[in-house]
Amino acid sequence: MSDDLKCIVSGCLRNITGSGAQSAMQSGPRQFSTTHWSVIVAAGASEQADAVAALEVLCRAYWSPLYEYARRKGYSPDNAADMTQAFFAVMLEKHYLKSADQSRGRFRTFLLTAFQRFLCNQSDREKAIKRGGSHSILSLDTLQSESYLSLHPVDTITPEQTYERRWAMTLLARVLHLLKQEMAARNRSELFEMCREYLLGDDNQSLASIAESLRMTESAVKVAVHRMRKRYRELLIQEVSHTLNDENDLNDEIQHLLQALQ
Repeated sequence: MSDDLKCIVSGCLRNITGSGAQSAMQSGPRQFSTTHWSVIVAAGASEQADAVAALEVLCRAYWSPLYEYARRKGYSPDNAADMTQAFFAVMLEKHYLKSADQSRGRFRTFLLTAFQRFLCNQSDREKAIKRGGSHSILSLDTLQSESYLSLHPVDTITPEQTYERRWAMTLLARVLHLLKQEMAARNRSELFEMCREYLLGDDNQSLASIAESLRMTESAVKVAVHRMRKRYRELLIQEVSHTLNDENDLNDEIQHLLQALQ
């Protein structure tokens, strides 16, 4: 993870805690009206197809931290994938959703605690695998996770630290993807691809070169990069807030992300 990307997150934290607090949180409670918690509660309390579908989207987004946690606990790649698949099969059948405690307030904590309980429960584990058979609930591309794990020897980081770090990296990647989608919707995909290195702090390519390629002025490209970074911070605040039950935890959660990336 680029140190400059951490600076972007740090800047986001300053916007919340400093003089920019009001503008960063101007949407107020609306940010917290549809959180990951509300999706969990809705999926666990009803048979609404849209709630279950929304939960499946979350499962697809956050499987890698759980997979890597299982690997650090000693499971083989195949077994870790099986356990992750089986866990989400149970999740989507709502067996674990009814016990979700919103008072704990953090989606990442709930997910890890539920997965730990699942791994410890041999009966649930065997039933889930038997029930699911060879059917894949999610499409797990484990190559990236295995590459990451190979770069961090097991004796230098705990399973819990692996989970927290991968959670932070996954969340930041989701934010970048959201920004990419927004730029594509505005027919600005080429601008995004050429300027994303600046968003991530990579200065290998000059602004003048980008401007020439896009037939823009250098000052216009500078404005575009500034706006992209600003929008990235806004999307980061939004995504982090969606993992919380209480907006007062927002500062602490962003600080936790920074610590997990160190």
